[in-house]
Amino acid sequence: MGGHPFRPPWRRGRSAAVIEHVPSPVRRHIVSVPVGPEAVRRARVAVAGRFGEVGVVPGSAFADAVLLVVSELVVNVLRHASRSPVADVGITVGAGQLVISVADAEPHLPSLEPDAMGAGLQLVAELAAEYDGYVSAEPAIDHDGKVVLVRFRMPS
Repeated sequence: MGGHPFRPPWRRGRSAAVIEHVPSPVRRHIVSVPVGPEAVRRARVAVAGRFGEVGVVPGSAFADAVLLVVSELVVNVLRHASRSPVADVGITVGAGQLVISVADAEPHLPSLEPDAMGAGLQLVAELAAEYDGYVSAEPAIDHDGKVVLVRFRMPS
């Protein structure tokens, strides 16, 4: 082969100064929590156990808000998706955002209109808004169910 070292296609002919900064990698952790009396506690413990890896300071106001959101979303699974054997609880961090996701086997999407939300989901929306975030819900991709997502901007 020639004397030129391999250069990825995005670098060929460009100086390093014109290459855009690559965002930090996305870190994602999911735990399946059996739906039942211990579901909320197990979900909170699993999410709190990942705080160090994803840059959340344990015991901070932000950590407390995230854990309260986890609690409320898992309680909603217990109340509204009783046919779900498990709730898949995820914590994802990347691009300055933290996303909590809770998936269940109930395909009915919750109403996210302020007048139609229950007290728990309203609290979740308020907590997300405190950190420039929001709540969304979508059909699950890999099963007949849904995923509720809560996005937060990571505090500096």
